[in-house]
Amino acid sequence: MNKKERPILSDLVNSGTSEIETFQNEVIRPVIKMQHDLLIASFQNYLQKRKIDFSILIDKKKRSRITTVFKTDNNYKNLVLGFVIGQFSMDEFTFYTDNSSEINRRILQIITQRIKDSISEIQ
Repeated sequence: MNKKERPILSDLVNSGTSEIETFQNEVIRPVIKMQHDLLIASFQNYLQKRKIDFSILIDKKKRSRITTVFKTDNNYKNLVLGFVIGQFSMDEFTFYTDNSSEINRRILQIITQRIKDSISEIQ
């Protein structure tokens, strides 16, 4: 069992960025990066459980399938949101609860892109 630590991502926060954007870059992105392996494994498990043979799809179809999953499967969306939100501190969670719909949208957008960028890792 390896201990997870949030990576420090520099150069993402500029003056003049909104509070939500700052939260996204200081909290959400590092948590998603830290949870990368879990996110990839959970997506592989998702495909397996639904008997989706990802290997036969061309890249464009794989990307399209990933988008569809994140648009339509609320159970899976809630699962991956939990992977990220579960890493928040109390203060971060308080900020999250005040801005949850916008933050959820950003989390799902970043994760969708991350999985698309990691297609080669998905068996």
